[in-house]
Amino acid sequence: MTVSSLLAGKVAAISGAASLRGIGMATARLFAEHGATIAILDLDGAAAAEAAALIGPQHRGYACNVTDRAACQTAAEQIAADLGSIDILINNAGITQPVKTLDIDPASWDRILDVNLRGVLYLSQAVVPFMQKNGGGAIACMSSVSAQRGGGILGGPHYSAAKAGVLGLAKAMAREFGIDGIRVNCVTPGLIQTDINAGKISDEKRTEILAGIPLNRLGEPKDVAGAFLFLASPLSSYITGAVIDVNGGMLIHG
Repeated sequence: MTVSSLLAGKVAAISGAASLRGIGMATARLFAEHGATIAILDLDGAAAAEAAALIGPQHRGYACNVTDRAACQTAAEQIAADLGSIDILINNAGITQPVKTLDIDPASWDRILDVNLRGVLYLSQAVVPFMQKNGGGAIACMSSVSAQRGGGILGGPHYSAAKAGVLGLAKAMAREFGIDGIRVNCVTPGLIQTDINAGKISDEKRTEILAGIPLNRLGEPKDVAGAFLFLASPLSSYITGAVIDVNGGMLIHG
């Protein structure tokens, strides 16, 4: 198998991928390099279409609010109609909020849980039937080191709770849909340099963070994209229900 054919003939749907310097877009570009046709899903449909066009004319962008079950269904049906199938789903869409436990209000709790956790459920519910019809597929979900260590650098406790929920949901789906040839795995990034956290980390804080990372650097979107590529490809054909840490050693656990 050559590198360029790793995802040849596959259609990959990636949520939250319209930000040009984000993890979703880095994943979309890498998947395209390895032969996949990309469907970028984002709340902003125009931005999704523009991002897809930057990768190549055969790729597509779609508006999709992952917290809306009907919107997820519509997007999945459009992708299948336009591109022929959905073989890979990357549940990447997510938001964060840096607040403490006692400051989490009901609206913030709902907003963070809805996008980060409910969105994984709704988009998976919309896509899985297409994968079952195709005889299998690969789903990879974005969690976070904050789900494992009880808090991240920028996200609040509700973000940690949502990302921990993603781990449990993905493992349950892996157990349920393995019989259909559908693999479901998670990636747990550490601190990755994206537009979301740009300018929010002081030099002093950065030095403190780096002191706790054995690889002595912050992560880049392409680092996470590489893990998603592995989980989406035949290289991981006997891996499901797994969690891959992409944190430079920030959290090393047994």
